[in-house]
Amino acid sequence: MAKNKIKTRKSLAKVLNKRKNDYKIGPHGFRHNTGSKSGKFNRQSRKGSTLSKADQKRFKNALN
Repeated sequence: MAKNKIKTRKSLAKVLNKRKNDYKIGPHGFRHNTGSKSGKFNRQSRKGSTLSKADQKRFKNALN
């Protein structure tokens, strides 16, 4: 019999983007209703950020 597969956690997969050595994550509040938010918030939100090393270790199995 085959081993059980680990399911991908879709909630994480939709928010995180895998890059070469790390994961990119978007900012909070940038998924919808951006028309009512300030231009400064929208500009800064485009950049995003990287996931911390501690969180990468926690989420590694959940994303495979």
